[in-house]
Amino acid sequence: MAHLTISNAVKYTLIVSLGGFIFGFDASVISGAIGFISETFKLTAWQQGIVVSAPTLGGLIATLIAGPVADAIGRKQTLLMTACLYFFSAIGSALAPSFETLVIARFIGGMAFCSLMVAPMYIAEISLPEQRGRLVSINQLNIVIGLVVSYFTNYFLLQLSHGDAAWITNWYIDTQTWRWMLGIEALPALAWVLLLVLLPRSPRWLLMKQQTAEAKRALTSLFGNSQAQLQFSAMTEALPKAQLGSVSTANKLRCLFSKPMRIPLVVGIVLAIAQQVTGINVVFFYAPTIFEQSGIGTDSAFLQAIWIGLINVIFTLVALLTIDKIGRRPLLLVGLTGICLSMALCSWGFKQATYQLSGAGIIAIEQKMAEFPSQALSSIVGQTFHSDVEFNQALQYRLTTDEYTQYKSEILAQSITMPAKWVLFGISLFVASFAMSLGPVMWVMFSEIFPNAIRAVAISVVGVINNATSFTVQLIFPWELASLGASTTFLLYSLFSVLSFFLVFLFVEETKGKSLEQLADHSGSAADLKVG
Repeated sequence: MAHLTISNAVKYTLIVSLGGFIFGFDASVISGAIGFISETFKLTAWQQGIVVSAPTLGGLIATLIAGPVADAIGRKQTLLMTACLYFFSAIGSALAPSFETLVIARFIGGMAFCSLMVAPMYIAEISLPEQRGRLVSINQLNIVIGLVVSYFTNYFLLQLSHGDAAWITNWYIDTQTWRWMLGIEALPALAWVLLLVLLPRSPRWLLMKQQTAEAKRALTSLFGNSQAQLQFSAMTEALPKAQLGSVSTANKLRCLFSKPMRIPLVVGIVLAIAQQVTGINVVFFYAPTIFEQSGIGTDSAFLQAIWIGLINVIFTLVALLTIDKIGRRPLLLVGLTGICLSMALCSWGFKQATYQLSGAGIIAIEQKMAEFPSQALSSIVGQTFHSDVEFNQALQYRLTTDEYTQYKSEILAQSITMPAKWVLFGISLFVASFAMSLGPVMWVMFSEIFPNAIRAVAISVVGVINNATSFTVQLIFPWELASLGASTTFLLYSLFSVLSFFLVFLFVEETKGKSLEQLADHSGSAADLKVG
């Protein structure tokens, strides 16, 4: 019977977590495509930011309504809707004829990002207390696997595009590489649509809708007869009749912002902002761009991005194996310490950089790119720049926009002198620290700290804050690189992580090993919350 419990819980978790894989793929595949897209549509830095951040804006808007929708039609049906959005977005992005249509297609796909809040909610509601942290973390593990797979597919398609086989030309892989990068996502999205049909509905949601018989069947399929009865009794005792009926979204919001929920809400907001303001999505979405800034070239930048993805997977596994043993709070504090140190190291590394384009460097670029406009840069040959901002401004002054976009990576590779290995180590440490802390722990705690009756609406609210922070960070990153420079940008992320550390230390309490009903009692009784 115990085997039945584990296998079914894991099976349903793996199905739900396929959405995490698609999110990870969707979120990071743009890191390899954005350079090609910029060349195709002649994008400015702000337009690049819009293309990259459009899904996050879509996610922000969808998250506003995802909680009420998940309460109204159920977690399973909401996930089905998001799977369809991913599929249509992938097709639309691959076929986009213009900058505007690409932004719209990616915005639609971003609306599916609300699955990040619905999936942990569903998984937490089908899990036993002693396994909840691990099972919810599987969704985060799938996210980072999706990140790695996107880096591999980007690199594979990039190498394939250099081939001279007739079928590569016939399928436009050589000239429309970015369309294949974005379009391949349609395959896992379609698979997810089909697999979600197999899910049972959440037993806690069914109880809230007074569908007692189906709730019992769902619990029995998850835990077997004896454990199902224990779970059913605990759930029904914790949810008074007022909470089992239909409760308006307005009442749930009033409950969320009431005095008994003050601490859980503060914890949710702190984690939502900290996860994004420390720079994680910038690192993942712009990984090749960041490595190109260190002068390693385009192909090497893609390989380094793969390395970063693998580190992410390894340390997410560390979190998955320890979150129910060590606990949520220690992982957060250790991870934020590592994030602070790693971003400071990256800032130092870029601060040491100097830029000097030599005659030999010009010749090396000409040998690789026959049409390189070397005469336009003759006035800065031998001149040393101590700031990436000054060097890039000098290039932009002497090159056309198209030339700057096309040759920037090669010019940097031939011009920069910096401790690139230390920057790679810093970013690797950052990803490892994030993967074992803020990455999985935030979503686990979101699924735990709010009472059953208002969980969906509460996660919507903190999810909106998380998406808004992510959108802002992604949107302004190209401007930060161009205007403030890489060193100052990474220093800001380090300072934000220091602030996040102290807020987590002050407000976040441990939740491991407690049932959702026990955690709800801790945050406030049903009577105190005045739901209904």
